[in-house]
Amino acid sequence: MSTEPTPITPPHLYSVRRDPAPELPPPPAKPRTAWTADQLMAAEFPEPKWAVPGILSEGVNLLAGPPKVGKSWLSLGLALSVAAGGKAFDSVPVDGGPVLYLALEDTPRRLQTRMGKLLGGQPAPAALTLVTECPPLPQGGAAAIAAWLDRNTHARMVVIDVFAKMRGASPIGASAYDADYAAVGHAKRLADHYGVAVVLVHHVRKASSDDFLTEVSGTNGLAGAADATLVLKRARGQADGILHVTGRDVEEAEYALAFHQGSGAWQLLDGPATDHLIGDTRATVLRYVRAHPGTRPKELSEATGIDIGLARKTCARMVDDSQLTRDASGAYFAPGAARTGEGRA
Repeated sequence: MSTEPTPITPPHLYSVRRDPAPELPPPPAKPRTAWTADQLMAAEFPEPKWAVPGILSEGVNLLAGPPKVGKSWLSLGLALSVAAGGKAFDSVPVDGGPVLYLALEDTPRRLQTRMGKLLGGQPAPAALTLVTECPPLPQGGAAAIAAWLDRNTHARMVVIDVFAKMRGASPIGASAYDADYAAVGHAKRLADHYGVAVVLVHHVRKASSDDFLTEVSGTNGLAGAADATLVLKRARGQADGILHVTGRDVEEAEYALAFHQGSGAWQLLDGPATDHLIGDTRATVLRYVRAHPGTRPKELSEATGIDIGLARKTCARMVDDSQLTRDASGAYFAPGAARTGEGRA
């Protein structure tokens, strides 16, 4: 009988330890989708969760703009603000929470440079996860994002920059509208299931339009499937950009923004966007007239320091351009302002 020890076979290099499968929690209850009218009116629903109050709500937010307008600076700045729990646009307080930013057109070095500018010496938030590669949503991208959201249960926002890199191939035989609607639908399911704001960075057409929604590149299926559409446009006057916003849970609005080249930050400007789309003199006139309805050129000149002759000419030209209105007594009002009399003496 041999006394030599039995050789021990080394475990395979790629062998995986097989622990007993953990007990899975019960699947979540399916959301209710039907009510009688009286039941629906008696039901209580939570308010939408805001990534940026009044601007970015939970759901799919389509952020579009022309090339090089600063969409990536804006979206990265918002991601940093939300992850840190600071102030978006340097003025809007936000609740902090995990943020996933898919920078699919950037390199790690470029992201580091941009974040360095935006942070301006402040510590980088650990709650912001940055990714430079991800498969299209239908080919595993949605599952990868869902896995991150499962690990970050208090996540507030996911940014996909740019959406074209993630939308995937169009379904065979689908119309352009149906293909666009289905492409946004992948992100919509994630947003609705996890209750987060998903921002899809996109482009606009070359041709401008009076309706900013029609400027979004692609068919109406994109904006139709999204919960909100935001279009960043270059502006003239004091503002560097105007952010047009509309959506199901967001009131339609326009916000004037200033871009600070040195820091890469977009800042929200005070007052209505129209105040910042005109030259300095007209902006001064409009702000004063809005605060003092029924103003006359002499009062305007004394209060603002604008030469009386220039005040008269500017007010008259602004009436011609529908930027002011004038009553029979010669008093000036901002468009839409209520008139309580024939102006002040």
